[in-house]
Amino acid sequence: MSATRAPLASGLCTSIGSLPHDDPDEAASFILAHHPDLPAAPELPRRSPREGMVPRAAAAIPGVGVDDHGALAVDAEAVEAAVVDGVPAVAAVEPGGDGGLLRFLEVVAGRTAPLKVQLTGPVTLALALVRAGVPARSAFAAASDGVMARGRAVLDHVARRAPEAPVVVFLDEPSLIAVAHPGFPIAPHAVIDLLTAALASLHGAAATGVHCCGPTDWNVVLEAGPDVLSLPVPFAAGLDPGALATFLAGGGWVAWGAVPTDAPVGDDVSLLWRRLVGTWCDLESGGCPAALLWKQALVTPACGLAGHGVSQASRALRLTAELGARVREESSGRRLTIGA
Repeated sequence: MSATRAPLASGLCTSIGSLPHDDPDEAASFILAHHPDLPAAPELPRRSPREGMVPRAAAAIPGVGVDDHGALAVDAEAVEAAVVDGVPAVAAVEPGGDGGLLRFLEVVAGRTAPLKVQLTGPVTLALALVRAGVPARSAFAAASDGVMARGRAVLDHVARRAPEAPVVVFLDEPSLIAVAHPGFPIAPHAVIDLLTAALASLHGAAATGVHCCGPTDWNVVLEAGPDVLSLPVPFAAGLDPGALATFLAGGGWVAWGAVPTDAPVGDDVSLLWRRLVGTWCDLESGGCPAALLWKQALVTPACGLAGHGVSQASRALRLTAELGARVREESSGRRLTIGA
């Protein structure tokens, strides 16, 4: 874990990545205006289907093609052969699938403050290959190699544009919600190994995280060793307070998805604040130190915002910033226990 050198601070706000814009210039301006301290490079699937999370990642894998509609053309035998023969994945940062990222990096060229990028995680990518007919063993091996190649390409590109900017990288893993399902193709320890390898490959990152937008076995994620655990507040009920306490004591952070993205939200931040603090109260009651919950907390929307309108996305990011400001105020040393 690299959290000792991570550019993180209590109440720091960021987003998960996807935005509803189809213009990269507008998206870059939008995210920098709302979350200037840790802006997340925009992902713009409405601009191009190739910018969706699976097509963008799958393009690196030998035997996989992506058409202009974002559909995968998978030659399962070619994928298997590449795995057996050790043919490496080759990733490129290119305008078709990375318009939001490329324009964002042009706008922030020379930046020395932190920024955030996202990668499709290996579990999510592997399951997409399995659905396309690739046998599980080959799918997970290919996905692991593809995510590592994609991570190197993205970090190299960031380094060329903003070499002094500390980079926070999240693996986006919505498919982790299936890990506990009886039919899941690999065992939990193999999931841990897969995530651990992907995180360890991100050598140029100042901090790494894993995001899942639904309920999962959070202990599996914690054991993989991210610097940041990113989850929606409603699913924190599945956290083991003891395991979380160990994670925080070791320097880990939690990015709390405190603003819902699956339903409209109003303009009043008070309800969202009470939900967040109530979650922390429950964890404190289970033995997780209150001081660490406050001081090692980031704030985000629950998930990406591509399914929203621009005005709704703006409201979500504004509420996120308001929550972050409250966290900073309350973690300044005046509050020793959440219930005080």
